[in-house]
Amino acid sequence: MNRILGIDFGRIRVGVAISDPLGITAQPLEVLQRSTAVQRITDLVEEYGVSTVVVGVPNSLSGGDSESAMLARQLGQEILDATGRDVVFVDERFTSRMAESALLESGMRRQARRQRVDKVAAAIILQSYLDGNLRSVGDVEENGAR
Repeated sequence: MNRILGIDFGRIRVGVAISDPLGITAQPLEVLQRSTAVQRITDLVEEYGVSTVVVGVPNSLSGGDSESAMLARQLGQEILDATGRDVVFVDERFTSRMAESALLESGMRRQARRQRVDKVAAAIILQSYLDGNLRSVGDVEENGAR
């Protein structure tokens, strides 16, 4: 199975996570500057044999597209154009807060948290996507076995 890349969009920084080869777990990978993100993501897609890129979209609380959501979708389109790989958009409300909380609970200092929060958020986004896909595959197998 090909790996899956997870993206936590930010206007300044972009967090990146990668799945294991079986598509079961997500690991934080890198934090990129937005200005150079597409080129580095293109390199990572080739380096890791990525088949799908999952981009977190920060929808508003009402579920509509915010300005940040539109910019995240634009990044996804740029990744699609540059790599030709499938790009999937997922709702990622609150993942950065979840990542910050997890790092804070681990006792990590503020400066270290700032350097890691984006890639941890990307791993949360990707893990959520992977878990959803595993449930879907399990549902198909269960239904097929009946």
